[in-house]
Amino acid sequence: MEKDLLELQTLIDVHFEQRKKEEEELVGLMERIERRRAERNEQVRVRTEKERERQAKLAEEKLRKEEEEAKKRAEDDAKKKKVLSNMPHFGGYLVKAEQKRGKRQTGREMKNRILAERRKPLNIDSMREDELRAKAKELHDWIHQLESEKFDLMEKLKRQKYEINILYNSISHAQKFKKGAPKGRLGGRWK
Repeated sequence: MEKDLLELQTLIDVHFEQRKKEEEELVGLMERIERRRAERNEQVRVRTEKERERQAKLAEEKLRKEEEEAKKRAEDDAKKKKVLSNMPHFGGYLVKAEQKRGKRQTGREMKNRILAERRKPLNIDSMREDELRAKAKELHDWIHQLESEKFDLMEKLKRQKYEINILYNSISHAQKFKKGAPKGRLGGRWK
């Protein structure tokens, strides 16, 4: 009996030691998981921060290049105008080409010019609430006016298309019954 009790006690001790080891391993495993999760979160944070910095640098570089190109174009245009203004009797090909190009704008240039004329600068940072309300009303009235102009132009276009269609029909109708019409198919039948 004592032998059985001793054996049972050793089994219980072995079991508790095993359980303690397993719990320690589990705690160690959980700590490793938490450490890895923290490392992964840190890596993701660093990666997103680097990506954000890269995007900001790209945007800054693009803006700088656009500004440089615009400045270079402006300088080139100024040089050309200066050279042309210094040559009062210069009536060569370049002046004529410049004049033609000035008259005949491309669709994009025309659109940009019209938008630049219509686009009003909007500085609302220094405005008070009542000024903002007045500005909003002004913009609303302006949009309303533009929409009404657009509607009027669309209606005018429809009316003109309708009138053109009527005129084409009357012309074709008049040609059917024209005297001395050539032989052939007229009015839907052969003569």
